[in-house]
Amino acid sequence: MASKVYFADFRATYTENLQQKLKRLMKTAGMGEIDFTDKYAAIKIHFGEPGNLAYLRPNWARTVADYVRELGGKPFLTDCNTLYVGGRKNALDHLDSAYTNGFSPFSTGCHVIIADGLKGTDEAYVPVAGGEYVTEAKIGQAIMDADVVISLNHFKGHEQAGFGGALKNLGMGCGSRAGKMEMHAAGKPHVSQRKCVGCGMCAKICAHSAVSFHDRKASIDHDRCVGCGRCIGVCPKDAVTPDYDAAADVLNCKIAEYTKAVVDGRPCFHISLVLDVSPNCDCHAENDVPIVPNVGMFASFDPVALDQACADAVNAMPVNPNSVVGECGCGHDHHDHADHFRCAHPETRWEVQLEHGEKLGIGTRAYELIKI
Repeated sequence: MASKVYFADFRATYTENLQQKLKRLMKTAGMGEIDFTDKYAAIKIHFGEPGNLAYLRPNWARTVADYVRELGGKPFLTDCNTLYVGGRKNALDHLDSAYTNGFSPFSTGCHVIIADGLKGTDEAYVPVAGGEYVTEAKIGQAIMDADVVISLNHFKGHEQAGFGGALKNLGMGCGSRAGKMEMHAAGKPHVSQRKCVGCGMCAKICAHSAVSFHDRKASIDHDRCVGCGRCIGVCPKDAVTPDYDAAADVLNCKIAEYTKAVVDGRPCFHISLVLDVSPNCDCHAENDVPIVPNVGMFASFDPVALDQACADAVNAMPVNPNSVVGECGCGHDHHDHADHFRCAHPETRWEVQLEHGEKLGIGTRAYELIKI
């Protein structure tokens, strides 16, 4: 049976601005059917890497948080620390980045909590029912402590997954640093001898005696290492890094399995804003010209159907001629039914993520689009 996906365009009137329109969308899509009374509601969002300007404005988050409060809930904005080195690799830098980009309690009406803690090691181990690649996901503890999960995501392209939507926001976004390593890497972490200062923090955190030292430089015995990734979080010099060697299809399957861990057993609701559709993730410290014009806002209880509807809507749009897709010269008829995401990143197959999500029972790719 097809899932219902609700859609509103970005047209405004003298009597209804876009934030009011988003609230009407959430109401019409049935978000108010969730029992929020005295419940902790995690609003999962991407705060944007410093230097990137395509991330969602905090005004959108304020609208969602205010509606959760109106329904009796206790909202908080949240994300997990990044695996790569940047402005969001630990909770302090992450909060600085969030505040710099406008996500403060004063602007959004709720607190910001980095779900996997100071160093990205505060995680819950969550079984993945039916998982083929992941049996136990490593999810930021604060997200698992929440009673309700609201996904508020910026729908855009992605250089490894094809696009980033609801599943990416929840699966990759809710993984701790070790969880992100599990999704990105088929291998195990290694130590950059050039960066290592021999502090011993990695050895102290390792429960399997996999770390040894030679000339005050650490190395990891992969026969002993179980790939938990905790050494990545505690290294003060970012000397411990994963190999980004997971194939794109496997990555997409793991993202779906991590999403399964996040949504299982509790109420969830999903919102996607399809605007400033940059070709790459908001994790980049820059953003490029949007590949298509702004589309609209979508909402659903089904994250798989939501992602499918957003992808279809983007691919139905004409491309911006001065974008990477408009200039790619791949020969696709961009004004008909070209796959704009694959045009931007030819090695990706975003459909795999949705197919695997459907197989896991997260949702269905069949949807009924209801325009408001």
